[in-house]
Amino acid sequence: MDARRRETLAGLDLRAEIERLRKERNAVILAHYYQTPELQDLADFVGDSLELSRKAAETNADVIAFCGVRFMAEVAKILSPQKIVILPDMDAGCSLEDSCPPDEFGAFRAAHPDHISLTYINCSAAVKAHSDIIVTSSSAEKIINALPKDQKILFAPDKHLGAWLSKKTGREMLLWDGTCIVHEAFSETELLKLKALHPDAPVAAHPECPAHILDHADMIGSTSAILKFALESPSQTIIVATEPHIIHQMEKAAPGKTFIGAPGADGKCSCNMCPYMALNTLEKLYLSLRDLEPRIEVPEALRLRALLPLNRMLAIASGAATDLTPAQTFPPVTGD
Repeated sequence: MDARRRETLAGLDLRAEIERLRKERNAVILAHYYQTPELQDLADFVGDSLELSRKAAETNADVIAFCGVRFMAEVAKILSPQKIVILPDMDAGCSLEDSCPPDEFGAFRAAHPDHISLTYINCSAAVKAHSDIIVTSSSAEKIINALPKDQKILFAPDKHLGAWLSKKTGREMLLWDGTCIVHEAFSETELLKLKALHPDAPVAAHPECPAHILDHADMIGSTSAILKFALESPSQTIIVATEPHIIHQMEKAAPGKTFIGAPGADGKCSCNMCPYMALNTLEKLYLSLRDLEPRIEVPEALRLRALLPLNRMLAIASGAATDLTPAQTFPPVTGD
């Protein structure tokens, strides 16, 4: 943030100003579990990315302020095209999204026309538009098990999530070579040291972690599932192998328990904190509500094509879908 903007913000009660603008703009504020505690505490809803977008779509808000990363805000726009969607910092991206450029993914799909494309929601709208079915870490297993046994599958962009799902379902899958920089930062050596210090503490891990971390986990699941496990487990100390800002919600809901973030390479670094999520701040949220910028825009043709695999996921997850074949009708998508 430049010096002029800092001077403008000096002396402002940012929380009061955000509250004022929330009412004036008829805005709903969303915060992902990986946001800082101060943003989580200001939000109307805190949760996983798709869950947040669906909740926002059900409100009568005119503006969605999404404290998360760009692909999450795009999903909010895809589901709520009539609402203004703002992201406090447009540079808040995602290593998984970056690892999967739309043109390269389109070529990958075209090279394997007999494969159905299951694509993790952590990707751009243009990649979603190339996909047959979008999946989340909580819905993917059910969707894979619903596919015909002889149906070939390609999975993108997270190779660690894909490998874990392949092992769990017994289905061979062609995997895109993408990873999450946060979940790759955990150290197996340091985790084993931590387990030795807390032998009765279960490890709850996100499936975006590499196999050498998941091999030591007592529970593997989405951020929401990890939160549920942490609150329901009889253990008083729990080791958490995902972005550590989720621990804020755990401590609020179960103040008598101890939650320890899984360590990075030297046992002390903050390398397991998402640098993209950290770009959103209280100051930037205030400015985005004040200026209604930066806005997320998704061209209508692209939005409709990205909506199709999202809706397919929701239909399959609910048991309502019957069409489980690859979609081959849409033309190639560029990075629009």
